[in-house]
Amino acid sequence: MSTLYYDMLHLPHHVSEKHPAMSVHDRAAQFSPFAALTGYDAAVQETARLTDRRIELDEGEKAAIDQRLTLVQERLPEPTEVTITYFVPDKKKAGGAYVSVTGTVKKIDDYERAVVLYDGTSVRIDDILHVDGEAFIGIESFN
Repeated sequence: MSTLYYDMLHLPHHVSEKHPAMSVHDRAAQFSPFAALTGYDAAVQETARLTDRRIELDEGEKAAIDQRLTLVQERLPEPTEVTITYFVPDKKKAGGAYVSVTGTVKKIDDYERAVVLYDGTSVRIDDILHVDGEAFIGIESFN
């Protein structure tokens, strides 16, 4: 060890009278890693998020949905509870997700082409994959 270093090693620690001492937390923050690319992690997570592709129904499947909705409309205003599985497009990327909702049908809006439930949910008829409920039990063409 050099003599100069050895002499400095035992000198008293300088404490500034003008500047207050930095907290241990702030000192550590100086050396912590930083995000050089702001938003990069969020972009990677968004890209990795999976979406479903919309299933294209054939004419027979569309006709079956129309039959079920016609039966429900004929029963109105009698409360008819149904479970509707439908496609919800993703707002950020291609594809979407299939969602199921169960509720009592308030009306079938032919102008908007939507099924409206009493809880306020509105499902576009073109997005429907399947309609199910107790109203269709025992009717052969619906099972």
